Amino acid sequence: MSLSDAQIRTAKPTEKPYRLYDEGGLYVEVTTAGGKLWRLKYRFDGKEKRLALGAYPDVGLKEARERREEARKL
Repeated sequence: MSLSDAQIRTAKPTEKPYRLYDEGGLYVEVTTAGGKLWRLKYRFDGKEKRLALGAYPDVGLKEARERREEARKL
């Protein structure tokens, strides 16, 4: 299920950080302070890794998806 811009905008901070998943390993991590950070989860050499793609709203949903595709090409 794809993530929408409205879901990201209305996400509120909680006691613990949580994630809103998009597709292809892309997700937004909502921090306890209310920050929203784009992350990409991937595997390299059988190990799980994470790549930071920027902060929302500086990096919008469309741009985060473009950055995900650029990273996957590498």
